Amino acid sequence: MTSHNPNLAIPHGSTLRLRRLGIDTHQEAVIYMRQDCHVCRSEGFSAQARIEARLGERTLIATLGRITSDLLAHGEAGLSETAWHRLAAREGDEIAVTHAPPVDSLRHVRGKIYGHRLDAGAAEQIVRDIVAGRYSDVELAALVAACGGKALDQGEILGLTRAMVAAGSRLDWGKRAIADKHSVGGLPGNRTTPIVVAIVAACGLTIPKTSSRAITSPAGTADTMETLAPVDLNIAAMRHVVEQEGGCIVWGGAVDLSPADDILIRVERALNLDSDGQMVASVLSKKIAAGATHLVLDLPVGATAKVRSPVDADALSETLSAVATASGVQVRILTTDGSQPVGRGIGPALEARDVVSVLRNEQDAPVSLRQRAVTLAGALLELLGQASQGGGATLADKAIRDGSAWRKFAAICAAQGGMREPPRAKFTQEIPATGRGQVTEIDNRLLARIAKLAGAPAAKEAGIELHCPLGTQVDTGQPLYTIHAAARGELAYALDFVRSHPGAIELEPKQ
Repeated sequence: MTSHNPNLAIPHGSTLRLRRLGIDTHQEAVIYMRQDCHVCRSEGFSAQARIEARLGERTLIATLGRITSDLLAHGEAGLSETAWHRLAAREGDEIAVTHAPPVDSLRHVRGKIYGHRLDAGAAEQIVRDIVAGRYSDVELAALVAACGGKALDQGEILGLTRAMVAAGSRLDWGKRAIADKHSVGGLPGNRTTPIVVAIVAACGLTIPKTSSRAITSPAGTADTMETLAPVDLNIAAMRHVVEQEGGCIVWGGAVDLSPADDILIRVERALNLDSDGQMVASVLSKKIAAGATHLVLDLPVGATAKVRSPVDADALSETLSAVATASGVQVRILTTDGSQPVGRGIGPALEARDVVSVLRNEQDAPVSLRQRAVTLAGALLELLGQASQGGGATLADKAIRDGSAWRKFAAICAAQGGMREPPRAKFTQEIPATGRGQVTEIDNRLLARIAKLAGAPAAKEAGIELHCPLGTQVDTGQPLYTIHAAARGELAYALDFVRSHPGAIELEPKQ
């Protein structure tokens, strides 16, 4: 509760004193005012209004939240932590506030909702306004929904991709060939990227890998890598690592590559949406901005993967290939098995342990993860002429067997700030088979949901350890998977979901 000092002068006009309230709204900028604030009354501000705040030479557009209690004194305003940092505010600073100017590019979003195309100019205006912070979360959600499903054609996707590249930093590595790899996602545990980067860099190629955090999954590559080494590197630090070791694995959001994508990802995560057109623009804009010249794409296909059928895979492959080629990137697309998780771990720390196990060439390392990583790394080696056609996988596997991939990975981690041990969960619970039989079906989406309820990816140690892949013969009471959680309550959430959704792993009973 704030104490009121009647001798404290209230600023005149549309200015307010700042108080730091310590409210976390993630990346959304919010400004808080009293409902009976003199500025609210004089300017006619209503809740959820878009407000332009000015502090010295810095400006910010934020959403208004109105306070009906005495949390703020008369003449005070509060800012969410994101807004506070963007304005570089200090306690007691005085800000000027007014209505935010209309966002002209919203007419293009409304037009898309009603079936009109987004031409290149419209995409550029929209992306520019997003990066400038002019879109509220509600307006961003409208854009994501308008572009959802298959609402964007190839021309629109290319225009959106180019606009997203133009709105951020772009890396130039000179004339050398730059390798990159990406998976479209939707398959738990498919953490091949750190292994591929280590193999390719160990073979003498340059692969500056920028990765995303999870959107709708229990872990993204950046989440997993963060349990092993720092990933929040700026461009200068990233360039130093690549010049020294030939590769890196960093979070794309920290290097300002395609910044509009990071904003859209936050909204997609909240809506649990990841549309084809936005996905293509997201993937390729970051690859182009990172300077990639040669790209291998992994498209897992399965009934409970992101790409459900070969027909969908063909359509997505065609779009990815067309937009990449038009952007000057040589691309090879591999359609892979998406019927079950890759590796054993689902969740940042558990997936990190799988990665380390493969790179160390340990005898019990998950075979599925090793094979997929070797296949993808081999395709990149072939695409860049480092191996003959059909010989890439052999060269990639040799890098694991002779230890050069592990040494390179350890060196990359050291260059990024030092390797560390992934955390371990305090609470675990095995989920046993209720009968005897063979594992015939695995629901990737249910397993991912369980892992997220257990706390992943926010709790790095949380997730699932899978014990029985497809084809495994199990007996009654044998563990199918183990849930890992950082808190007892999150373990309880996950177990409640398992009890009401028991079909994550299906068995065909023994005759």
